[in-house]
Amino acid sequence: MDKIVERSLLFDVYGDLLTEHQREIYQNLVDNDYSLSEIAEELGISRQGVHDAIKRIDKILIDYEDKLHYAAKYQLNISKIESILSEIDELKKQNVDCSRLEALIKSLSEDI
Repeated sequence: MDKIVERSLLFDVYGDLLTEHQREIYQNLVDNDYSLSEIAEELGISRQGVHDAIKRIDKILIDYEDKLHYAAKYQLNISKIESILSEIDELKKQNVDCSRLEALIKSLSEDI
C-alpha cells in the first residue's frame, strides 16, 4: 500500500487514540500535506523533533493495526460494498427493482 494512503487510513481509524500533540503533527503531515519544516514552524519545534515524532507515531499506528486489524477490516468491508453495488447495477440493467436494497447498502457504507 502506498505510504501516503496507508498513513491516511491508519490516522482515520486510530487517530483518536493519539495525544493531541501527536494528532496535530500527524494531521499536518497527512491531511494538510505540510513538509517537516512547515510542521516544525507551525508548532514551534525543531524539524528533527517533527521527524522523530512522525517515526514514533507511524510505529504507534502500525502497532494498533497489527493488534486490532480495524483498517484492514474497513478496507475489506468497503470492497464488499463496492461488489454488492456492482451486482445491484447488473440487476438494474435487467429491470430488477433494487432501490430498497441499494438504499440499505448505501446506508451501511455511510455507517462504516
